[in-house]
Amino acid sequence: MGTITKKKLIQVISQGQGLHPNDVRNVIQAFLDRMTDYLANGDRLEFRDFGVFEIVQRKQKIGRNPKNASVPIVIPARRAVKFTPGKKMKKMIEKDLNEITPMETAEVKAPEEHTIG
Repeated sequence: MGTITKKKLIQVISQGQGLHPNDVRNVIQAFLDRMTDYLANGDRLEFRDFGVFEIVQRKQKIGRNPKNASVPIVIPARRAVKFTPGKKMKKMIEKDLNEITPMETAEVKAPEEHTIG
């Protein structure tokens, strides 16, 4: 497991689909820009099997400073993005480790044991 950056995603898609990285970069950036625009306008984005992005209103609440718990801190109300995974994504995330694909196994593989003797 690790972090997949936009650069890595562009590289993987471009190699897998035989497309020039600049073309893939432009499509991904346009997609992300439109998603951001729609969410900023309060729209709900739904992608079947993947999930739903939507804006939710977080209520104002009282927090505590860990260094000085006696002083309450007011955390203001705000809007936030909420993601709810779709059915297919939930199934893939929740599957047993025994069902991991060979590509995923390379990342999770235990270190080899070496014996001296």
